[in-house]
Amino acid sequence: MQIHAVIHGPADGLGSLAAWARARAHDVTATHLYLGETLPALDGLDFIILMGGAMNIYQHRDHPWLVAEKQWLAAAIVQRKRVLGVCLGAQLIADVLGGKVLQNPVREIGWWPVRMVARPGPLAAWPEQLTVFHWHGDTFTLPPGAVRIAESDACAQQGFLVGDRVVALQFHLEVTPASVAEFIAGGESELHAAPFVQTPETICAGPPAFDSSAPAALLDALVAVRD
Repeated sequence: MQIHAVIHGPADGLGSLAAWARARAHDVTATHLYLGETLPALDGLDFIILMGGAMNIYQHRDHPWLVAEKQWLAAAIVQRKRVLGVCLGAQLIADVLGGKVLQNPVREIGWWPVRMVARPGPLAAWPEQLTVFHWHGDTFTLPPGAVRIAESDACAQQGFLVGDRVVALQFHLEVTPASVAEFIAGGESELHAAPFVQTPETICAGPPAFDSSAPAALLDALVAVRD
């Protein structure tokens, strides 16, 4: 399967998702938009993964490539590509499908549990609750036709599914110990004391283990979707 990753910043790579792809012998290419790279033609791409980023989806003046990215993403969805959006990537999906992206009432940074309110299609194997990594200040409204799938105490909209092959997750399912350290190094100024913002020490301590079973189950299920 040909997988293409869209990377928005130097600390926002595929993380553990790259190891999943290697283990299954998928071909992976990437566009690093922050380096001025151009998005490829959609022909031949099977699965698109949109990663996170420090910018907001409406910062077109500061990041003019956002406009082209949204057009490309909308075309990919129309062409029924498999699409997974993580954090900023989820917000981009919400935006192009008619949802709104706005400030969440609070910042959510660190390891916090999410509760699954629905587990349709590719999410069927997920547990009812899992502790995941968060780093966001924005949220989204559900676009038309989307199925809400998860919530947390800090954020009511933690993800949605559109059809059987478009998944948007507000949280980060890709992190590794190394990538968490990169998040902190690049964003320590955001770690002000707040109810849903953990300290660098707590974040680095992390959960008891980095469990890759839930991300792998989702990715395998998306790969298995057939027309």
